[in-house]
Amino acid sequence: MLNPKLLTPPPAGSRLLMSGNEAVARAVWEAGARVAAAYPGTPSTEMLENLALYPDLYAEWSVNEKVSMEVAIGASLAGARAFCAMKHVGLNVASDALMTITLTGIVGGLVIAVADDVGFSSSQNEQDSRYWGRFAHLPVLEPADSQEAYAMALEAFALSEKFSAPVILRMTTRVCHVKCLTTVGERQLHRVANSFTKDPRRWVMVPGNAQHHVPKMLVRDKALAEATASSPLNRIEAGSDNRIGFITSGAAYMHVRETFPNAPILKLGFSHPLPIALVRELANQAEQLIVVEETEPLLETEIKAQGIVVHGKDWLPAHGELSPAILRKGLATLLGEATAANEVAPNVKLQNVAQRAPLNIFPRPPTMCPACPHMSVFYTLSQLRNVNISGDIGCYTLGAGAPWKALDTCISMGASMGVALGLDKGRGPDDEDKKIVAVIGDSTFLHMGMQGLLDIAYNRGNVTVLLLDNRTVGMTGGQENPGSGRDLHGNPAPRVDFAKLVEALGIAKDRIHVLNPYQLPVLFKTLRQETKTPGPSVIITDRPCVLTDYYEILKPYEVDDSLCTGCGNCVEVGCPAIRVTRREKAIKPSGKEVELAFVDIDTAACTGCDICVQTCAPKAIRHVPVRPSIKTIGIVAAGE
Repeated sequence: MLNPKLLTPPPAGSRLLMSGNEAVARAVWEAGARVAAAYPGTPSTEMLENLALYPDLYAEWSVNEKVSMEVAIGASLAGARAFCAMKHVGLNVASDALMTITLTGIVGGLVIAVADDVGFSSSQNEQDSRYWGRFAHLPVLEPADSQEAYAMALEAFALSEKFSAPVILRMTTRVCHVKCLTTVGERQLHRVANSFTKDPRRWVMVPGNAQHHVPKMLVRDKALAEATASSPLNRIEAGSDNRIGFITSGAAYMHVRETFPNAPILKLGFSHPLPIALVRELANQAEQLIVVEETEPLLETEIKAQGIVVHGKDWLPAHGELSPAILRKGLATLLGEATAANEVAPNVKLQNVAQRAPLNIFPRPPTMCPACPHMSVFYTLSQLRNVNISGDIGCYTLGAGAPWKALDTCISMGASMGVALGLDKGRGPDDEDKKIVAVIGDSTFLHMGMQGLLDIAYNRGNVTVLLLDNRTVGMTGGQENPGSGRDLHGNPAPRVDFAKLVEALGIAKDRIHVLNPYQLPVLFKTLRQETKTPGPSVIITDRPCVLTDYYEILKPYEVDDSLCTGCGNCVEVGCPAIRVTRREKAIKPSGKEVELAFVDIDTAACTGCDICVQTCAPKAIRHVPVRPSIKTIGIVAAGE
């Protein structure tokens, strides 16, 4: 079935306002790519979402990044141009395939877009993917804006086929999401070969075959080094202020150019291998050199190894975005200048702008959506005592926050399983009676959790697993997965039966429970029963994310002020539709002072999930009365 959302691509020569992700998608399509695969993850998600809207190519959400890279590799070996995208931590998952294909080489151009989350906008770490270029002996391209992302994605396919190697397109959050005008071209049909060529000595990487590829890779390294030295993607921009010469790449280049508009700059677009001759040339134009790179001192270390005096992380931070404010503050002392904390860039003038004190905005921590099926799970977990809870990557990671505080660990995707087993097997005398619970979502379970559950079953771990099936990849925007019943284009697809899958992984049938998380008594009873019973068990909660079209909105609730006692039980559910209107002090019969929290419900946000109703002892929460519509009133007035 064709994707009903397919767009008609704007014609060549169009100037479009595009984010970096959108620009990459357009370039991949124009380059004649036939296959594209990815696993959603901010800040890379929109690359494939946009690419899936273009005609004449195959695009898929893969179950994880390793599989997406393997799909792209297979397409390349068949002679087609191929593309895969992932966020920085996804390349850790895909690295096994990457480190082998770099030895064999490719056939059709293979481009790997990796989006680094500089600044921790939505990730558990801030690793620098440029290291993978060095580790895997691959070229690395670093665009600074959308137009460059478009141009470099096109160039990456050409480089890939020229050197028979995958090319890493290193994006960062700012480049991925900031929009600028981008001029686009036409799609070019491109295919290197019409079929897969059998060559076991090249493609079957047993040790006897693999060792013969290493010398070829080293020869390729030398050719790549020559290519970077003459590449138009690397350039020196002359400047009139030669106190400092800057070496930079990616979004950091934009910040340097804004902050020091008159300084000479070596802008690296083809950043690996490092064009050391250009560095020496810049050194002859400036009194001293500064490397401005996000995030690790990678270029700085390589330049110092060449005997060139250079500054970098001795003046600038090794984490976060290197914004103009950070650059001015970090380099003011080096330049012998004083910089106020709120100083505006020298080349930016503000007119008719009153200086105002910062607004005192009420803090709004991340929380779950009203009626989220995960809320009841963490509310129930928060009522349990003597339990250690290992968590995972997804919306449910918010269970670590208030009011639930019902998550003790979160390491990486799928890690909840192995961590839970380790907490079980490594427990000390003080933890002998502790119950171990692992919490994981449906897409995360399919991504990397299945192996962990298999390990729990195989090694007879005393762990209860909460598998939260909300039929989507919720944290990254509601993408499809093998558990949703639809593919990337929204077409019907086989849906995983999690109960059968869990049983196949070794969990006894009588220890598998599928239940409605909105039924608090059933959830609480099942969870308490399974955590008390030795051995592995799985509780599957089966209700869709409230932001998907699978979810059915019910009649909203409101609070009867005359019945509300201020007990605050409903507040502990954590629903953002419940608002505390006033707090009062009270004295219990025992003489203990308590704080009462009186509430109301935002009926526009409430979806009628019923969780809060089940916690309300005085029965003060009731359905909003049906108010007659204007049409109904008219009918009644007419006597009909």
